[in-house]
Amino acid sequence: MLGRVAALASEIVVVHSSDLHVDGNPHQGGDGTASLHAVLNAARRHRADYTLLAGDIFDSNRQTDAIIALSAALLRDAPGRVIVLPGNHDPATPDSVWRRGGLDRLAHVHILGVTCELAVHFPDHDLEVWGHAHVDYDDMAPLRTPMPRSARWHIALAHGHYEDDGVPPLRPSWRISNAEIDATQADYLALGHWNRAARVGTGVTVPAYYSGSPDLAKTVNLVRLRRNGTVAVTREAIDRDQAISARTR
Repeated sequence: MLGRVAALASEIVVVHSSDLHVDGNPHQGGDGTASLHAVLNAARRHRADYTLLAGDIFDSNRQTDAIIALSAALLRDAPGRVIVLPGNHDPATPDSVWRRGGLDRLAHVHILGVTCELAVHFPDHDLEVWGHAHVDYDDMAPLRTPMPRSARWHIALAHGHYEDDGVPPLRPSWRISNAEIDATQADYLALGHWNRAARVGTGVTVPAYYSGSPDLAKTVNLVRLRRNGTVAVTREAIDRDQAISARTR
């Protein structure tokens, strides 16, 4: 009981990334897992309690057993807990990467739509994390039917395309609106699908951020849930080139 009280009183450290596009046929050296390696190294460096991977962790579900095994080995050694949201490139189909090679059997890795249907609750921090996984290649509303808050801390994940109010739609699929962001009432909304890092939404009630891809943004979002109830978000550099070098030694 005392341990739980101490945990609830402490700062919670979260690393957020997306669009890693792990691929067994990489265009630039390594074995295709450099982005995953770099993100998990950042989580380790910042002593993250949780790592959020908001979609398109794999470039497609057509990955070899070898690349899935390499990814599983990296995730097996990941610090803290990892929460994964399958995206439009790696949806949670019956034959997906998430159901092959043991990724769904790692105790500290929680795959929304696979190992848990919609949400996972972590009692030691009284933190709930939820999100609608992509389960096929069709259009869907990433922030439909928001989950009501039932814990001290409330984080949502979504993989889709944000469009500001009044802006003509550029993409027809997986759209995210200001109203949907605000309806989550989340302490932090971790977004994926954009390769660039950006804060979106009205910014009035919900801090909503794209992390950007490790390849382009070259950062992760570092989120601190502070004991006084405030949330701090910064971008922290990763070294993907160093990760390529480490994986090819």
